[in-house]
Amino acid sequence: MLLVSSLLGACAAQPSKPTSNTAGEAVDKESECSATYTNPIIWEDLPDPEVIRVNDTYYYTASTFHHSPGAPLLRSYDLVHWEYLSHSVPSLDFDKAYDLEGGSAYVKGIWASTLQYRESNETFYWMGCMHDLGGAYVFTAKQPEGPWQGSKSDQCYYDMGLLIDDDDRMYVAFGNNTISVAELTADGLSEKSRKLVLQTPDWVKGPLEGARFNKIDGNYYIFLTQYANGEYVARSTHGPFGPYELRPFAVALPYGGRGAGGQPHQGGLVKTQHGDWYYMAFNDAFPAGRLPVMAPVTWSEGWPSVELVNGQWGASYAFPNLACGKHKVNTKNTRDEFTASTLNPEWEWNHNPDNSKWASGKGLVMQTASLTKDLYAAKNTLTRRIAGPRSSATVALDISAMKNGDVAGLAVFRDLSAWIGIRKSATTTQLVMSRGQALGPDWKTASYGSDVASKPVNSDTLWLRVDADVTTTEEGGTAKFYWSLDGMRFEALGDTFVMKREWNYFLGYRFAIFNYATATLGGAITVKSFNVEQ
Repeated sequence: MLLVSSLLGACAAQPSKPTSNTAGEAVDKESECSATYTNPIIWEDLPDPEVIRVNDTYYYTASTFHHSPGAPLLRSYDLVHWEYLSHSVPSLDFDKAYDLEGGSAYVKGIWASTLQYRESNETFYWMGCMHDLGGAYVFTAKQPEGPWQGSKSDQCYYDMGLLIDDDDRMYVAFGNNTISVAELTADGLSEKSRKLVLQTPDWVKGPLEGARFNKIDGNYYIFLTQYANGEYVARSTHGPFGPYELRPFAVALPYGGRGAGGQPHQGGLVKTQHGDWYYMAFNDAFPAGRLPVMAPVTWSEGWPSVELVNGQWGASYAFPNLACGKHKVNTKNTRDEFTASTLNPEWEWNHNPDNSKWASGKGLVMQTASLTKDLYAAKNTLTRRIAGPRSSATVALDISAMKNGDVAGLAVFRDLSAWIGIRKSATTTQLVMSRGQALGPDWKTASYGSDVASKPVNSDTLWLRVDADVTTTEEGGTAKFYWSLDGMRFEALGDTFVMKREWNYFLGYRFAIFNYATATLGGAITVKSFNVEQ
């Protein structure tokens, strides 16, 4: 599970003194947190955030597109240290394409969705419109850990933001270019009424979208992004249906934090229990993806502003006026030996898995689930976000049950991929480094890739390693591949893979463990351990 390291918003060894919050109460930051936090808050691909507070606990949801389970739910107690907790969408049961049956759903699925907590029935609500394929759904849970139960809803709302008003009525703001507000029925599954409330004006250089809906001091606010430039805010003093006045909020702000890239945008506001406001957005930083960044917010005459440092989004800010939550969240899952029957919530499958073909408990057993030569068509590829600025992932594999024609290994996975792994034949077991597997602009496979290097091996146990630099620097965006027979002495194989930096696939690079068959099903590998170092 995720705990932001010293690189990502760090805790120092020196104790900090208690401070006073806006209500004049003493707040002990305990001894673990430094006086500042750094951006990005989490150096991982977690786009389209919405952050909410329930009592003294904060929750974060993000887009996951075709990955399953979807819509990860993260938890924090101080807005700086986060852990992966669960997924609001346990399975993408919306169309066979999400099962890699009769096609694929690459770049479809869970785009900007919304998360809120309803006090009247003590229930978490996640709502989303499956982009391009699958319709609209509402998932609810009494506890953030789940279980989450889904129901199909009547209307698909593009880039929706949910507001639960003081009188318990539910509204959503949504749309692209044309922004509307709809009131929902009490169960959230149907629409009672809707009204167009805003058309993107000519002075905004591109369509507005990515709605987040708030009620603050009796006024209604819709935060909107103009991708990928900045954030605007619309305010109504006359109710949820407007009229709304639109102003810039955080437009084309230079970014001073690590991870480089573009301008922070597409996020939402959260208010601490002590009355302080923060804006959590993301910053485009490919090949890592879209990274969460946070800045304090001040108010003047009913309008919010982002606090800047020397005219730009700060590389660091004062630590929130909250008790340090470092030891309240689980430490990052840097080593996984798959001893539980369920997977740690940092893991997500590429499309829905065939659950009859894998098991966890005594290592992760991955049977071949697809007969294919195409990495992108292979079922049961297990992925995990690559944490920046640089991560080294090592898997220990038992390959003794592989069959003739099986291909298994560890990849850096996106719409242009590369991997190191085993290709089994009737006569040899070849260790291979391969690259160039690619999806075309229609998100269909354009290339199966080609082998760069190979060598025969004679062992039932292998360690495979990928060293991935996902920074946006000139020297960054690369992956190198290594192997070992004892897990201690590693040897390079192949060449340096240069990652793709274009944004069009939206997602950042992930580590991916795969196993597929080219001749006949029935083979298997056992992942004995997965270890990652930053």
